Amino acid sequence: MKKNVLALILALAMALSLAACGGDSAGSGDSAPPAGTQQPADPGSSEKEVYEVGISQFVTHDALDAATQGFIDAMNDKLGEDGWHYDLQNAANDPATCSTIANSFVSKNVDLIMANATPALQAAAAATGDIPILGTSVTEYGVAFNIENFSGTLGTNVSGTSDLAPLDQQAEMIKEWYPDAKSIGLLYCSNEPNSQYQVDTVQGFLEGMGYACTQYAFTDSNDVAAVCQTAADACDVLYIPTDNTAASNTSIIDNICRGNIPVFCGEEGICAGCGIATLSISYYDIGYKTGEMAAKILAEGGDISTMPIEYAPEFVKKYNPSLCEALNITAPEGYEAIA
Repeated sequence: MKKNVLALILALAMALSLAACGGDSAGSGDSAPPAGTQQPADPGSSEKEVYEVGISQFVTHDALDAATQGFIDAMNDKLGEDGWHYDLQNAANDPATCSTIANSFVSKNVDLIMANATPALQAAAAATGDIPILGTSVTEYGVAFNIENFSGTLGTNVSGTSDLAPLDQQAEMIKEWYPDAKSIGLLYCSNEPNSQYQVDTVQGFLEGMGYACTQYAFTDSNDVAAVCQTAADACDVLYIPTDNTAASNTSIIDNICRGNIPVFCGEEGICAGCGIATLSISYYDIGYKTGEMAAKILAEGGDISTMPIEYAPEFVKKYNPSLCEALNITAPEGYEAIA
């Protein structure tokens, strides 16, 4: 009997000892959590989000390069260089490559796509209806997306900035320089819908001034020289809109036209390569504005579907001194020399 009582006492003592040890372990602030569990985050700490942005540029030339640089600078200013990463891809003037680039950005699930030029924008919009897309160096968004009576806001995952300069003022510029000219050739790439829009619009203004106008369209870089030569032989003056294919082939156009026929251009980069005068915008500025829009979407929760297309704040008359000299013509007052 005594042995049984003693055994019971010993068992109770051992149970109390184990319970006491278990309570100390559970309440200890120094004990490590079980393997496979995660420590709760410190409420006072927060990890900075880094945004991933895909940049699709249609082709390399001065205007698009400036827009891309403006975008990058604005994003660095707004988010900091460590607040975002970007993947810059160039389609080398190939619309099919634009689609490949856009699809790769979608597969990477980037936070935003910046599409530089109309073919890049169209490809990105075809690739995703969810990821925010901002275009730049796009002349007319209504034309790019076949929207009649475009109101200025797409209401989708697409917005951006336009490089459209006042086309009526570009027509007036030609009249200012060559009031006695008879025939004007409109040189552009037929595969760029915004180029078609510009030449159609400018043609209406020029014909209203009494000029005879003819459109000369090349399909790609391979027939620029032949089409340009035909236009130069038949016309008194040439006009080139903000056309990416022309911008990539200014040396060919210049070889044909320099000293022979004046060329007016839709933007400064083309004019620097083959033209005598332009009414141009700053592509860096519209790229910078696009970057500001991107930062608002990413960091401030801005709703891209309500963002209207933004336009350049100012337009500047510029002339090309070397080509004016080759034609023995003096620029009218009010024009700035292209550096």
